[in-house]
Amino acid sequence: MTSPREGGWRRAGSAVAGFWRRSLRLRVVGSTVALTSLAIGLTGWALLAQVADGLAEARSTSAVAEARAGFDRVRAQLETTAVADAAAASEAVAQIVDSLTQSGQGEGRYDVVVAGPLGEPGEPSPVRSSGNVAASAIPEDLVESVGGSDGLFWRFAEIPVTGGETRPVVVVGSRLDVPSTGDDYGIYYVFSTADQQATLNLVRNALALAGLAMIVMVAGVALVMSRQVLEPVRLARRTAERFAAGHLEQRMHVRGEDDLARLSESFNQMAASLQSQIARLENLSKLQQRFVSDVSHELRTPLTTIKMAGDVLHEARSGWDPSTARAAELLHRELQRFEELLADLMDLSRFDAGAAQLELEPVDLAEVARRVVDDPVLSRKHIDVRVVGANRPVVTEADLRRVDRVLRNLVANAAAYSRSKDVVVTVAQNSDCVSLSVRDHGVGLTSEESLRVFDRFWRADPARAAGGTGLGLSIARGDARLHGGDLRVGSVAGRGTDFVLTLPKPGGDAKQPALEPMREPGDG
Repeated sequence: MTSPREGGWRRAGSAVAGFWRRSLRLRVVGSTVALTSLAIGLTGWALLAQVADGLAEARSTSAVAEARAGFDRVRAQLETTAVADAAAASEAVAQIVDSLTQSGQGEGRYDVVVAGPLGEPGEPSPVRSSGNVAASAIPEDLVESVGGSDGLFWRFAEIPVTGGETRPVVVVGSRLDVPSTGDDYGIYYVFSTADQQATLNLVRNALALAGLAMIVMVAGVALVMSRQVLEPVRLARRTAERFAAGHLEQRMHVRGEDDLARLSESFNQMAASLQSQIARLENLSKLQQRFVSDVSHELRTPLTTIKMAGDVLHEARSGWDPSTARAAELLHRELQRFEELLADLMDLSRFDAGAAQLELEPVDLAEVARRVVDDPVLSRKHIDVRVVGANRPVVTEADLRRVDRVLRNLVANAAAYSRSKDVVVTVAQNSDCVSLSVRDHGVGLTSEESLRVFDRFWRADPARAAGGTGLGLSIARGDARLHGGDLRVGSVAGRGTDFVLTLPKPGGDAKQPALEPMREPGDG
């Protein structure tokens, strides 16, 4: 179970991630700062490594040279000093080392540790240890090297001092021979590297401060540059949003003669062209709507008269010769089609004029779906209809005539164009809306055909056309939207087509339909 603190961190992280995705300026500045920090960090690390190597090499070189000189002085003094036994030799070595130690300590340069004689059983005891340096502080590998062979050896080390602290040093060691007794001693010069470490810390702090200052300056420069570059883009976005919202007079301000200014000019030219095209299309649409409305009204009266005459001729056809009777039947059928077309045009003109009215009443979509099984169009085509989900009421407030017309239009289209031998009608509901689906398993529609299927006077492949005006689906969607719902289509070529009618319940909406149209495999 997530704690409140974890939930708060997650919300904060989501907010930051969302701001990162939305803000181009933040991404530009952040990426610039990140890359600059990486470059400065790598450069500083390389410089610091070079400085550290240089300081270490200089200190080790000077320490070895100074220790070598000290070893030579000790050997020279021992050669001129006569000693009779090991105790006297140790005393002589101690006296000689005391003078060197006092000189080194006085100048603050080094400490000296002498151990021996070497080669005796047990741990060699120290002869002299200066300052706070103990013989046990000398690195073991250096002690082994000095005791094992002649020569001069050195190491960097961290040695303990009084108080439990450690200090960085360079330890230089060599084996010292006493000619008169033949004893060997290990002598070690301990040079402090505190000054070099302080210098290195100073360089590190200077590089860190300089790098931080450079990062801050780069962030400021990136912010200023991104503002100069992205501000026109942001203005273009805002202008495009207002243009898309219907404010076709919006234009961008053109400043200067650079690429952004030319972009603004191109945008304004595009906007002017779109405005002109949209205005022309709106005028054409208005002319078309007015033409349809005028024609449908003007044809209504003469069509009524012609239909009355056609009905009289159709009823009297039994007393005529076969050819005349056939002509009367054809006249009657075409007048019916003409009347249906005129009714469709009248409905379209009402939709365009906003004059369509609903006669609301409680409608059970399950009952409407059950009635569609008896549609004579399906019987003539020998199509099997299966109704799913109609075993319980699915009720909403709707115009029964329009809902029945939508359903019969969808079923008639499935029978006429799908080449399917079965149709599935499904009804469902949720707390906000009711949905009705009509699905066939025929040839289906392509993605382009699915986009145009609700266009007026549009039909799919004419070779599949079986009459009709191309207005049925447009009127069906108009009926659905008049209720505050929608009519959507889903289709997969070769697998069939699925139309879904969604109507809101009283007080609800159709944003979350109870059914979804079929989709291509892999679609979200």
